[in-house]
Amino acid sequence: MSVEQPLWRALTGYRILAVLYVLGVFFWSYPEYSTPVPGGGYLLVLACWTFGTLRNVASAERCTLPFLVTDIALGVVGILLSPVVDGDDVVGPTLPSIWVAGPVLAFALKGGWRWAAGASVLVGIANIVESGAITRSTFHNVLLVCVASVAIGYVIEVARASERTLARALQIEAATRERERLARDIHDSVLQVLAMVQRRGTALGGEAAELGRMAGEQEVALRALVSSGVAPDPGTGRAHRPALTADGGGPTAAAPPAQAVQAGTEDPGTAPCDVRALLASYAGSRVTLSEPGAPVLLPARAATELAAAVGAALDNVDKHAGPGSGGEARAWILLEDEPDAVIVTVRDDGPGIPAGRLADAEAEGRMGVALSIRGRMRDLGGTAELTSVPGQGTEVEMRVPRHDD
Repeated sequence: MSVEQPLWRALTGYRILAVLYVLGVFFWSYPEYSTPVPGGGYLLVLACWTFGTLRNVASAERCTLPFLVTDIALGVVGILLSPVVDGDDVVGPTLPSIWVAGPVLAFALKGGWRWAAGASVLVGIANIVESGAITRSTFHNVLLVCVASVAIGYVIEVARASERTLARALQIEAATRERERLARDIHDSVLQVLAMVQRRGTALGGEAAELGRMAGEQEVALRALVSSGVAPDPGTGRAHRPALTADGGGPTAAAPPAQAVQAGTEDPGTAPCDVRALLASYAGSRVTLSEPGAPVLLPARAATELAAAVGAALDNVDKHAGPGSGGEARAWILLEDEPDAVIVTVRDDGPGIPAGRLADAEAEGRMGVALSIRGRMRDLGGTAELTSVPGQGTEVEMRVPRHDD
């Protein structure tokens, strides 16, 4: 809802109360008017106009310029008609009285402080003509209406500018989140495949080595695009996560986590899903999975993203300490089910991560930890804590909170 919409509703209420007040004053002071009949006819028209145009002051779109001109003209006519109706100047207030502030405020809400200033000047001139001189009370009334309308018009302009800025910020935030999501998908699919082709091509030699070199060049170029915030569309589907193998011959395809989500549900994003089933595909000769005996349930989307983050952590183990790098590091997955959160810990016995290496990797466009792990946990409202001791391996603890609906 627009921030100015409550002001339009307030203006509608003001016009109704103001016209009722004006009618009350007129009928209360009816015997004191020198020529009350024209005044009664004018106020009848004013009341019909006020109640018949309530929709026009419901929003800025409906409050058109022809309506505003007619509205303020009706107020000016009432002011100039007042000396005729109250020839002896006994009653005091003009026929439209406080009602005339409504059109001025409508100008302020519609066009800002400049329109408000113009309308205020017009009403002020009409009041001076009606009184025949610039009296102290007339000047104060005109000044009060002018200051109030200009202030409200300025506030409206600031509010509209703030709304535009907020809308732009929300668009940028949504675009940034979408880029991060696409970057994670690219990291988990295309970049992993290119890295695998490069390693296997170099190991095989010959024409395969040239293919591996080209794959490596494309990997570097794609990482540069991802790190600069321009992520190409990865297309449909996600490549399978490379898993640690026992023979050191490189990664093998493991079932993607999304395939483990239970089928047949009406809303697959919120349907309960057993995290154990998603993590089971990662277990192998070099990966040990420890899990509770009972199902560990999370909404399907949260469970899938958590499993994908675990897959990214295992990819890092394979690439930097496992068979993918010529090492023999083992990995352990610990799944814990707590009342307020699901915790998955991935630990390895590799050489650990040197100080400053994660920052350097992120600068090089290697977003395995920044996007595929921490980014996923952040989007789920969780956290990812990484602990590494040189020579003693690395531990990644991922926590996904439970949200009670």
